[in-house]
Order: sequence, then structure tokens, then C-alpha cells
Amino acid sequence: MLINMKDVAKIYKLGAVEVPALRDVNLNIETNEFVAIMGPSGSGKSTLMNIIGCLDTPSRGTYYFGDKDVSNLNDNQLSEIRNKKIGFVFQTFNLLPRVTALLNVELPLIYSGISSSKRKKLARDSLKQVGLGDRMGHKPNELSGGQKQRVAIARALINKPTLILADEPTGNLDSKTGKEIMVIIQTLYEQGNSIILVTHEADIAKHAKRVIRLSDGLIESDRSASIR
Repeated sequence: MLINMKDVAKIYKLGAVEVPALRDVNLNIETNEFVAIMGPSGSGKSTLMNIIGCLDTPSRGTYYFGDKDVSNLNDNQLSEIRNKKIGFVFQTFNLLPRVTALLNVELPLIYSGISSSKRKKLARDSLKQVGLGDRMGHKPNELSGGQKQRVAIARALINKPTLILADEPTGNLDSKTGKEIMVIIQTLYEQGNSIILVTHEADIAKHAKRVIRLSDGLIESDRSASIR
């Protein structure tokens, strides 16, 4: 079991007012699944993603990531799990603008004690894996949107994570480029990676094997989906 959530709730306090973002969510995701999480604005999908990705903790309930209860870990402990176990791909790419694609991909390894030569080799291999072997020395402003997202995917892969968490990975791309990015994500799944994809686009969600829909902080539906 990769993810086991039991009665997970998240409540935000706005002064004296409590605003529930998640309401007693129960969710199991196995290793090597490809899951899409969908829902309208305000449904709780971003909050759920933040908890799954150890960017936040639940107000109550338990969350096991693998065999570790991460429900009540402190920021440093959560950061360690994120750095070692989770690869993030964001809609806005989150690349450093002044450094090359190669260095952007290397960044997660800089504080891990790995030598510079080994970091560069791993980063080169990761960029080649996403088809950017000829763009390693380019900075983000010299790359197209699709190429930037490929760099972000390469960075997410650099630590060989347990989970790849993709938040609206095609949201800033045209439809053709978005399809190309989904081919890469599909291939990563077929190579044995566990993937959770957050999206509001039904055509993107259809790439997943399973689609979870949220509404008002609750799981509205959880069903298998065909792969295109």
C-alpha cells in the first residue's frame, strides 16, 4: 500500500470561523497505480494533494505514506520525505530562471551528499529520458512551455521517487503539447512509477487507470478509467 488515509479532515480557521476543506476522507492507493484526482474549485483537491505530498498535515485522521504515519510529523520530517520519496510536477514548472536545465534538474541532489560529477550524470540521464538531451545547457527562457515541463519532469525523476505527484501538468500548455506531456507521464507509469495526477480536464484524467472525484471536501466517486 502506497497511501492509506483514514478519516482525514482538514479545517482552516478564519478568525472564529472554521472552514472544512476535507471531511473525513478515506482513501487507499496501491504502489504502481496511476490515479487522477478531479473536482471543481473549492472541492478540496488541492488540499488533498498538499496532504498526499507532505506539504501539509491533516487536522485529524491518519495518513500512512508507505509504512510510515506522516499525520503528525514536523516540517523537517515532512521535508525529508518530500525530498526522498516524492517527485513534484507543477503547472507553473517552478524552474529557476537564471540557471540551465541541467542545473535545475540537479537541484534536488545538491544537499544529498552526492558528488558533483555523479549529480551531473544523473541529471543528464534524467533529461535524456524525457527527450531533452540536446537542451541541457539552455535556460528556461530559451525553452518552450513543453520543454520547461519536460525539465520539471526530469527534476521530479532525479531522486527515483516512490511517487510522482503532478498538479495540473498540462494547465499552461496548448492541447498538442499537453498530449505530448501526457505521453511522457503515461510512459513513466508503464515503467513502474506510481503517479497521482491532479486535473480539472476530463481528457487528461482519462489517461489514468482510476479517477477520484471530490465535491465539498468529500470523495464523490472513485472508479476505474480506460487508458487512451
